[in-house]
Amino acid sequence: MHSGLILILWLAAVASIQLLAPAVLAVVVVASLLAAMLWARARTLRLLRRVRVLLLAIAVLFAWFTPGEALFLDWPRLGPTREGALLAILHAGRLSAVVCAVGLLLERLPLQRLVGGLHALSRPLRVIGVSPERLALRLLLVLRYVEASPHGSGKVNWRDWLVDEVDPPAGEVVLLHRESLGVADGLIGAGVFAGLLWWSLA
Repeated sequence: MHSGLILILWLAAVASIQLLAPAVLAVVVVASLLAAMLWARARTLRLLRRVRVLLLAIAVLFAWFTPGEALFLDWPRLGPTREGALLAILHAGRLSAVVCAVGLLLERLPLQRLVGGLHALSRPLRVIGVSPERLALRLLLVLRYVEASPHGSGKVNWRDWLVDEVDPPAGEVVLLHRESLGVADGLIGAGVFAGLLWWSLA
């Protein structure tokens, strides 16, 4: 399957998470967590740790600042609301499912194919003067040197990034993996997004 089509299907799946009913979303969240733990455990756990502050902010903002019935009747003014707690669970579940999807994508799709797929999908930007080759190569360099950086993994202080200079070796040749997007791939991608648009408007 073309890497660009894989990205289209992935984007459609991530967008559809925002449209799911709470009961279906609960099943999707559990399934995505199980899949991520099976096939991308280390990367997904690292991503979840990085968004833990955002998850906490979602919980606090929705649970404590949404009007509604007090969840704890003994502390009606200090405790969260029932409606806010439900909204917090809903949005935290959506974010967790998206993070698991990102972990699976980065783990299962090689970096070269990922950038090649983005290159194929960004070709229409050429009409407004954006070079898809330059865009894809810049993304490839960023992803490569972030992962190659000695501070790319593990717990570091933000000050360490100020002195972390990772320059590409002189004369290094960077190869861009290019795949041609076939007519069938384009039709499938267009059909997926048309179905998603119809679902969101229905």
